[in-house]
Amino acid sequence: MKGIGQNFDDFLKEQGMYEEVNELAAKKLITYQLKQAMQEQKLTKSTVAKKMKTSRVAVDNILDPAFNTSIDSLERFAYAIGKKLTISLS
Repeated sequence: MKGIGQNFDDFLKEQGMYEEVNELAAKKLITYQLKQAMQEQKLTKSTVAKKMKTSRVAVDNILDPAFNTSIDSLERFAYAIGKKLTISLS
């Protein structure tokens, strides 16, 4: 193991956790933004579910970063709250 100055990304790669941690961080960011938009618009989960023509449980699942949510579901959620999901590669 390297010394104290080791890069955190290197540590995660050594532990075999790099991709998993980055994926979870991205999901947390997206769900945070969805929740913020809901709060700004004073939308409830039930209201969003009705707009998406789905259940409140499905909305809860989408807002759970640990849940395996599809990009389609995220796009539908964003559309239901008047937003557009944008994904990019860098």
